[in-house]
Amino acid sequence: MTTSSFKTGYDGVSFLVGNSYYEPLNTRALIGGGENDGAVFRNTIDYFDIATTGNATDFGDLTVSRSYVSGVSSITRGIFGGGYNGGDLNTIDYVTISTTGNATDFGDRTISRGTRASCSNETRGIFGSGSGSTSELDYITIATVGNATDFGDRSTVSNAAQFAGCGSSTRGVFAGGVDSGYNNTIDYVTIATTGNATDFGDLLGGNYIMAGLSSPTRGVFLGGNPGGYTNVIQYVTIASTGNATDFGDLITASLNGVGTSSETRGIYAAGEAGSNGGIAIEYITIATTGNATSFGDLTQRRRACGAVSGAHGGLAA
Repeated sequence: MTTSSFKTGYDGVSFLVGNSYYEPLNTRALIGGGENDGAVFRNTIDYFDIATTGNATDFGDLTVSRSYVSGVSSITRGIFGGGYNGGDLNTIDYVTISTTGNATDFGDRTISRGTRASCSNETRGIFGSGSGSTSELDYITIATVGNATDFGDRSTVSNAAQFAGCGSSTRGVFAGGVDSGYNNTIDYVTIATTGNATDFGDLLGGNYIMAGLSSPTRGVFLGGNPGGYTNVIQYVTIASTGNATDFGDLITASLNGVGTSSETRGIYAAGEAGSNGGIAIEYITIATTGNATSFGDLTQRRRACGAVSGAHGGLAA
């Protein structure tokens, strides 16, 4: 018998069809942490169903109020790592996606960093570095609580700060960043191994504080700062290498938003336009190209959040 994912929009027990077990895919998304105007740090976690449209609902709280949080997940568990609340943090905490309630301590990152760059498959989550001239990646086993372990480094130190991440079940892809200037580098890692990232291709231009999301085959990068607020959405085919291609536009030019996804739909939330944190949620259909559509609103205005999805951990490339 084989085990695989089956998209039903229903979060429940596995069931047998023919000779295969299917695990119903949890399409719930969680948005955690962030900050509002005046750097008031948030511990709020919101949730909503990616397969529908509508406003988010309160889920519970992170263990520590913070912004620039990285999110990784399996089908059942969502994990928020690192962050910033006046100083960089190494905190990792977790929730059970299908329930509601406050987060629980998971362990510590190998470095204290505020970043939203991360990727995961059903078993392993990888966090990127976020501030300062560092390029470290570290990882956790999602089902087991404990401290993170060193994974390797991005391809260059110059793309170390505030880059975006996404991935398939086998490959993690990281893009952009800033140090002495805005970087257009895309590089990748094999999630099940450890080691330094390898060059993948280039973004449409130098960019940082973008959002990243993915389907089993396609990685998408949204918004960011290529020298000002942008509404550009661009994508790559994860299993290959090559430069990014234009996808369409966000509703509003913004940066510091966060992305998450199901197998088919990508979500962009809390994009910052001007000096304000965002409240809007937008969505795209990942397999097509085109502009984003309005989804609903978060429970509060904020920016630099982390995001996880019960669907993403089950993606199979």
